[in-house]
Amino acid sequence: MKELPPDFKPLPIGIDDFKEIIDKGYYYVDKTLMIQELLTLKGKVNLFTRPRRFGKTLNLSMLQYFFEDCQIPSKNKEHKRLFDGLKIMDLKEEYEPCMCRFPVIHLTLKSAKQRSFQSSYAQLTDEISREFERHSYLLDSPVLLKHKKERFQKIMEKNTDYDNYANSLKFLSDCIYEHTGKKPLVFIDEYDVPLEAAYSGGFYPEMIDFIRSLFESVLKNNLSLEFAVITGCLRISKESIFTGLNNLDTISIRNQEYSEHFGFLEKEVKEMLSFYGCGPSYDSIKDWYDGYYFGNTNIYNPWSVIKFVKALIYNASAKPEPYWANTSSNSIVTDVLVKTDPYTKKQLERLIRGETILIQIMEEITYYDISNHKKKNNDNFWNFLFFTGYLTKVKELSGKELEEIHKQNFTELDRDQIYALVKIPNREIRSIYKNIIREWFEEITMNHQEKLYTDTLHGKTKEIQTSINHILMQSISFYDSQESFYHGFMLGLYKNLECYQIKSNRETGTGRSDLIFYPENTEKPAIIMEFKHVSKPNQMENGCNRALQQINNEKYDYEFKDTGYQVLKYGICFCGKSCMVKSE
Repeated sequence: MKELPPDFKPLPIGIDDFKEIIDKGYYYVDKTLMIQELLTLKGKVNLFTRPRRFGKTLNLSMLQYFFEDCQIPSKNKEHKRLFDGLKIMDLKEEYEPCMCRFPVIHLTLKSAKQRSFQSSYAQLTDEISREFERHSYLLDSPVLLKHKKERFQKIMEKNTDYDNYANSLKFLSDCIYEHTGKKPLVFIDEYDVPLEAAYSGGFYPEMIDFIRSLFESVLKNNLSLEFAVITGCLRISKESIFTGLNNLDTISIRNQEYSEHFGFLEKEVKEMLSFYGCGPSYDSIKDWYDGYYFGNTNIYNPWSVIKFVKALIYNASAKPEPYWANTSSNSIVTDVLVKTDPYTKKQLERLIRGETILIQIMEEITYYDISNHKKKNNDNFWNFLFFTGYLTKVKELSGKELEEIHKQNFTELDRDQIYALVKIPNREIRSIYKNIIREWFEEITMNHQEKLYTDTLHGKTKEIQTSINHILMQSISFYDSQESFYHGFMLGLYKNLECYQIKSNRETGTGRSDLIFYPENTEKPAIIMEFKHVSKPNQMENGCNRALQQINNEKYDYEFKDTGYQVLKYGICFCGKSCMVKSE
């Protein structure tokens, strides 16, 4: 660990409470000018969609400490102090009158990630109950009628029915307005977490009904609402959640407004690196964690940057890792990837090679749409990846640019829709795709390995060829060239062959063999495989012959001479997603 400077600040890993970050002296990347933008644009119901771990929860916490009137002067004074020295206080004269002025209803739905509707519903009602308890001063209100206090008490004590919970936030806002004469702000964090869990758990319709009722009652035509801020990863379609909510202002990663307030700007990353003396690692951070665009603003993944900077503080030689991959399940991505059709697999191969693909932008989707993987609905899948941080925008297209792309690659384009070229943002996200594909490949091969291995040990070339072709048709290439793909593919295919040691690209004879299988006893044959790839199917047989000739010319079997081992030699030629196998 390097010597720490006198003004060293710990990094706030996993801390989403703004007050804790300021009070305990954590390093804080100042996002308080989001307050200025909110008050300037005056959106009534603001939905911010951003990828996970990009600062949504921390920003809501910051907003609450700025705006909330705690009903206790000393506590309000303490909360105002939290903003001393931050950017919003440079505009003190204009925005200080808004500090600690409004009642706040704050709900987080991130705990409702359960496997059944009953468990998720219980978590949601727990959260609602806690928020009612936070406003329990209303039970002493001289203006609230007795029946309202009784209803309030039942919700707070979790002693009421579904309908009361579905309308609870509207009821709470009415009570607050009636008691204080001030319309409350409503902050709802991670609103789509229970919907993702419901999709995975098979209770999506029940959860949609409850969340729709909860939101509509408090957000639609609510005269007791000042304004609302909602955060999530996806914009769930109007038909399923925001039916008739005509005052909703969605701020997605496509919007230029608010673009600087989630994630880290390049200058913020450089300032952090300078503060911790990690400047030389900037290129690695850019390569691994940069590449996102919110509007036209270049953004770095804040979670991964913080995690890597912490690693560098303790070890200046630390290497970047895919930290973001471990913050949440990639189950939906995996579930959809493994069900992809051949067209989508080709698109994925292009992306993993660093190329771009064209997608139609659709901001409103449902989890059902994501898994509906007919070719005409592939854009649902790509949009899910785009809005949740697994893809990033290179450029939105229209006019002549769109026409040119259309002529070259596509047959169906709706000229009235928005299209964009997208790519994988950085090395961190590319590693996530690779890991998912590796796991998927292992699952596919497990179903074919036993027969493939038996056929290989007995020289059954036609059967080997049939098995490999079947697996090839389901696979996705993530290697940099055809040679490395086929080599890695075959190495992965045979890695579980028992009683053998497999050597790859080993010097033997007068050259380097592709794969040699060394048996642990003389009862099993030694195996030598050489691979070729060609551009045309009618060249495959010649490729197999060249591979076998290379094995003999380069004497790859030299070390097995006079050892008693039987040696099987395979020349295997690949062309696209097909192979031919010949043996000697």
